[in-house]
Amino acid sequence: MGFPMAGHLAQAGHDVTVYNRTRERAEDWVRRNGGAFAETPAEAVRGCEFAITCVARDEDLRAVTLGENGAFSALSPGSVFIDHTTASAAIARELYAEAKNRGFAALDAPVSGGQMGAENGVLSVMVGGDREAFERAEPVIATYARICRLLGPAGAGQLTKMVNQICVAGLIQALAEGVQFARNAGLDIEEVMGVLTEGAARSWQMENRAVTMAEEKFDFGFAVDLMRKDLAICLDEARRNGSALPMTEMVDRFYGEIQQMGGGRWDTSSLIARLKP
Repeated sequence: MGFPMAGHLAQAGHDVTVYNRTRERAEDWVRRNGGAFAETPAEAVRGCEFAITCVARDEDLRAVTLGENGAFSALSPGSVFIDHTTASAAIARELYAEAKNRGFAALDAPVSGGQMGAENGVLSVMVGGDREAFERAEPVIATYARICRLLGPAGAGQLTKMVNQICVAGLIQALAEGVQFARNAGLDIEEVMGVLTEGAARSWQMENRAVTMAEEKFDFGFAVDLMRKDLAICLDEARRNGSALPMTEMVDRFYGEIQQMGGGRWDTSSLIARLKP
């Protein structure tokens, strides 16, 4: 995700320095986009106005910000830290407080839209933090986003992303069941979806994944392993705030079955694989 997002920043004329824990990835980005690569997060952000992260998990985020040679050790007072990781609201609030103590701002800004959205610069970005920092960061984020909204204080971006993942999980399961039903009934999937996408059942998942689901093509980006990580965050937060998420719990178990089938790196539309007779 971060690779094309940084590319949009460079194309918009920003001076970009990149860091990746796999050095070859950073070197490849520089060959394609110009700019520079750094050996550590601290080196990457030294002297910058905006620092942007996009990693996988809370522990990864803590490592690149607060760990040895982490970004927070080198960010200048007055700068803005933007995190696009899908992580917990707890770490978002932790990093916000730490940033404030060090004299710079922090925004939790998880994204939706997948690899395709990142490549096309049309991500949806949901943000938590202070309005002043958001207003400074919004034009930067706009280089790779279709929509960017401030949803509330620190943690609100991550909480909104949890809502997104809860809704998406249910949509994918329903679509998988509908596609499997259509296959068993001998219907033409493309014809069926051509009609349904003009009606009340229409969704991004239906428009972009129904046919590939039927064709059992599961190499379109966001992996089951990462979805289970996200759903674990949702379920943990639900226990904390007293929300009942029976459907999300069920779909999480179904994704566990996909992992047991060896599909941890398949994309999330692979839920249909467990419905085959």
